[in-house]
Amino acid sequence: MATAAQPMPRPLLASHAAVRAAVSHSVGASARKGGRLAGDQHHPPPVAALRRGDWVKLICGASFEDAADVRNLSLVYTLAGVDCIDCAADASVVGAVNEGIDVAASIVPAVQRPWVMVSVNDDCRDLHFRKAEFDPEGCPPDCSKPCEKVCPADAISLESVMIEGKHNQSDPSCGRFEGGVITERCYGCGRCLSVCPYDRIRAMSYVRDPTMTAELLKRNDVDAIEIHTTGKGTDMFSTLWSSLGESINNVNLIAVSMPDVGDLTVDFMNTIYATMRSHLGYNLWQLDGRPMSGDIGRGATRETVSFAVHLSSISNRPPGFYQLAGGTNAYTVDCLKKAGLFQSTTFPGAATSGVADREQAFIGGIAYGGYARKIVGRVLRKIPAQFGHARIEDHPDYLLEALQEALSLVGPVKGYPTLPSL
Repeated sequence: MATAAQPMPRPLLASHAAVRAAVSHSVGASARKGGRLAGDQHHPPPVAALRRGDWVKLICGASFEDAADVRNLSLVYTLAGVDCIDCAADASVVGAVNEGIDVAASIVPAVQRPWVMVSVNDDCRDLHFRKAEFDPEGCPPDCSKPCEKVCPADAISLESVMIEGKHNQSDPSCGRFEGGVITERCYGCGRCLSVCPYDRIRAMSYVRDPTMTAELLKRNDVDAIEIHTTGKGTDMFSTLWSSLGESINNVNLIAVSMPDVGDLTVDFMNTIYATMRSHLGYNLWQLDGRPMSGDIGRGATRETVSFAVHLSSISNRPPGFYQLAGGTNAYTVDCLKKAGLFQSTTFPGAATSGVADREQAFIGGIAYGGYARKIVGRVLRKIPAQFGHARIEDHPDYLLEALQEALSLVGPVKGYPTLPSL
């Protein structure tokens, strides 16, 4: 009699020797080299990283809710030494992030535990909080499926099937499409909207429920919150802030993600800061230059660095750490260096803020989203998904390959030594 398939056993830790060696060579060597700024011993490790300017955040995606991928991404980037993992404000996604972190710690017990951040929005017009939607049965059967090809998240799957009772496979009218958008994988980049030749794809926007968010903030495995705002007014921000109530006091860090709105930017930020200041411990401003574009190429990173240069010239900018996002990729560090802003406490020609800290880098760090998911995701796609969702730790060779990809992105910010061939 056939027996039921048994789940694959967890691998012996000895099978991860190469992974532990890579972490020790890169993350461990960086920690041992010292170079801490005065007073760092008085701050939690993620805050010390912000002060030095070598903070790295992984953005899983404010709307990306594929728990299996989020878990594996969190595992790999925890091993790579990120300081924070930002995810959708959804209980199952938060659980997946923490599971990935826990597995990373079981492989390398000395690894630093990153802060877990949840992302919410105050306005449905924010591009990060939308999903693509269309009815595949309404698509012409001879469509070349450009939406499926352009999606960076593999969130569209269309399969041609024959219509019952029709047998002429060479005739497109005998077929139709099944499938469509895989909702939990769509993170709202919008690239499918413009390529549909029949204009059938819609963007469905939403706002995260503040009541559910408040409950998440009460958990002991959520350390930070990021509020996305569009820069189109502060009333909705104030409403959301009030809705979160006392739960906001449970987190270590409050981040605000916003675009550059030109001459109004600093006044807008100062108004938001005045709303938050009575509940603030540490706060961070995420400069969202070109949202969800880091995987496109070199030019995508210019807008976020330009945003930083613009703010550096204004003296009355509000207190808090500043971090880049939106278009960040492997070219961002070089672009920051050319602008004189990489881990710099001073910037030639910049205005001095009344709250400036000369022992604190002006740009605290970099958040990587689409590009970070892309370089590790191409390894995840190689793993055979047996017995349900694949766990990357069950495939040490792929885990090592994914870790090397992550280290290539995190390393230049953290100052890791070059990783030898393993």
